[in-house]
Amino acid sequence: MHFPENFLWGGATAANQCEGAWQEDGKGVSVQDVLPHGFGERTAVPTEDNLKLKGIDHYHRYKEDIALFAEMGFRVYRFSVAWSRIYPTGEEDKPNEAGLLFYDRILDECEKYGIEPLVTISHYETPLALAEKYNGWMSREMINIYLKYCRTLFERYKSRVRYWITFNEINSILRQPFMSGGICTPKNELSDSDLYQAVHHELVASAEATALAHEIDPENKVGCMVVGITVYPLTPDPDDILKVMDIDNDLYLFLDVQARGEYPYFAARRFAEKNIRLDITEDDLQALKHTADFIAFSYYSSNCATADPSRGEPSRSNMTPELRKNPYSEVTEWGWQIDPKGLRYTLNRLYARYRLPLFVAENGLGARDRLVPDGKGSFTVNDDYRIAYMKEHILQMKEAIADGVEVMGYTAWGCIDLISCSTAEIDKRYGFIYVDLNSDGTGTLTRYKKKSFDWYRKVIASNGEEL
Repeated sequence: MHFPENFLWGGATAANQCEGAWQEDGKGVSVQDVLPHGFGERTAVPTEDNLKLKGIDHYHRYKEDIALFAEMGFRVYRFSVAWSRIYPTGEEDKPNEAGLLFYDRILDECEKYGIEPLVTISHYETPLALAEKYNGWMSREMINIYLKYCRTLFERYKSRVRYWITFNEINSILRQPFMSGGICTPKNELSDSDLYQAVHHELVASAEATALAHEIDPENKVGCMVVGITVYPLTPDPDDILKVMDIDNDLYLFLDVQARGEYPYFAARRFAEKNIRLDITEDDLQALKHTADFIAFSYYSSNCATADPSRGEPSRSNMTPELRKNPYSEVTEWGWQIDPKGLRYTLNRLYARYRLPLFVAENGLGARDRLVPDGKGSFTVNDDYRIAYMKEHILQMKEAIADGVEVMGYTAWGCIDLISCSTAEIDKRYGFIYVDLNSDGTGTLTRYKKKSFDWYRKVIASNGEEL
């Protein structure tokens, strides 16, 4: 079995993790600008210790970066638009032309090299003014504000962008309500009803944006996206099996609405037991029928779950601290378990349930890379560990395709070193391209090709045959 001839190989970034230039050309403040340490407490105003404010200066170096992506042979580049570059507070009558011009230039470079753009409309970058005025997505007002932003993008980039993702990892709002949903209420004070009302507003907005994209350009393909952490039962104990079923249903609730157009059968009992009461209008129910064209997801690792907290070794991951370590998996420096076969399993279970094309929108290995002389007068990183990680995941993606799963593309996360979303540092590097930047903000920002750069170039050139 081979990868399809039109398979979309490439890489992914996010504006808040790479652009920098947080105040240039009329950009407004986003929720990321007041999260100097990633997950955790926000600040009242942006502070200098937030490395995301500087990013890797992609805002000024995008030509150099996209040329490097083209040298690797990228067929697709997934990037996000910074909402507050287009509408600084979210509520301006007219968009910020300077912000739109920046993304015009990004698309110019993509077109120059024949790279297909995949644009994430909202990637953890809600304008801070909307978070503070409306408490983010807890307010129904956000739906029309978001749709105004979407219309601007769809009309401006009609025929230039064919692939869109409405919200990055939309289910992450359950874990990070401020970062993901612009909700200012502290998580420990947030009721389940309020949180799921915000979820509902995002789901309606995603569906209406999908309908709008199809109306403006019938050629548009609009995807939904979720965090794709796979969870196994720690033991064969039926209670552990049911625990995993409950965790999986957290994911399926989001996907059932976006891929099937209605809330799943288990939602009624779940909402009743949690005393969740939602404001759902008849117009909402009709809007939700506008379903996604494809399902995108991030996949890095797997975990185990148990109904008995005394069992197992806790996960060391800051993403899933309540879950358990799989004794059969290796672990990264950051406690993320390495499980390539989990990607095949995830692809199969999602395709079995939804029968929609799947897109692996994020996958990669974060590690402490060491820059060394390359013997040619420059520097490189001998990241054989990254090559091994990605090779095994691509092989399992190939197995899923042999199983009959329709996989449309693969964008390696952080194709160039980025600022970490969860910790706001750069020590955890994912890229094929090393950026000379330290977590204290020092460095020249010079780009260097890692060993994995040439490896991935060969993978793409051979359409996944040479690994």
